[in-house]
Formats: sequence, structure tokens, C-alpha cells
Amino acid sequence: MNGPAEMLANDAASTALGIRALELGDGTAKLAMTVTDRMVNGHGIGHGGYVFLLADTAFACACNRHGSVTVAAQAEIDFIAPVHEGDELVAEAVERARFGRSGIYDITVRRGDQVVAEFRGRSRTLRPNGADPAPGG
Repeated sequence: MNGPAEMLANDAASTALGIRALELGDGTAKLAMTVTDRMVNGHGIGHGGYVFLLADTAFACACNRHGSVTVAAQAEIDFIAPVHEGDELVAEAVERARFGRSGIYDITVRRGDQVVAEFRGRSRTLRPNGADPAPGG
């Protein structure tokens, strides 16, 4: 893996949703996505799974550095305000701590100046030789 830009370019799920990088840095990322008609749930609001996916993608971009393969160990989200078709969402990820092969990242999702969701992810960098046990193992 060469870094977050290449990882995002190879991410079929995120690119199919139109997620695009605005800024990529060491331990940071800022990504954007427009809520489309296909992302709206039965209540007429944006499905939370898409908001989570945008935040999770920003998390992945922030925690993957050149040459590393880092995955989510745990993630949670708080939905603060509903989103709607046509909304431009921006997810901004910031590294809070790195220790050993683990990290903690906070991602804020906004529509303009309004916070619509807060996401926290915990990461784990895999060993280069693939010697990590299976999840839960």
C-alpha cells in the first residue's frame, strides 16, 4: 500500500458513492460526499449507513500511512442532525493518539457549519508479515 490517496482510489465502495478527498495528511483527512436520491431512507432523510461510511472512509484515510495497512478495530457514531438529498457532507478526521500499533481518531461530519455526526474510530496497524490473528482470535 502506498498511502491514503492510492487506498481511496482503489476503494470501489467509496468511489462509487462519489466520496472524494479534499485534504490528506499524516493522521488527518478531509473528505466530501453529496447525498443522492439513492442514499435516502423511508423517512425521506439520508440513511445513517451512508453517513457512517463517509466518516469511516475519512478514518481509514487518516490512519493509513505510506507503507502501512491499518484497519478498524472498533468504531461508533453519534447522529446529531438528519441529512437530506442534495446535502454536501464533509468529514474531517483527526488523530487523537497513537500507541504501538493502535490509534484513536475522531471524525466530525458537517453540512456547511452544522455538525451532523461525530464518529470515533480505533485502529490497528497490521504486522507486515501477516502474522496477526483473525479478529476475535
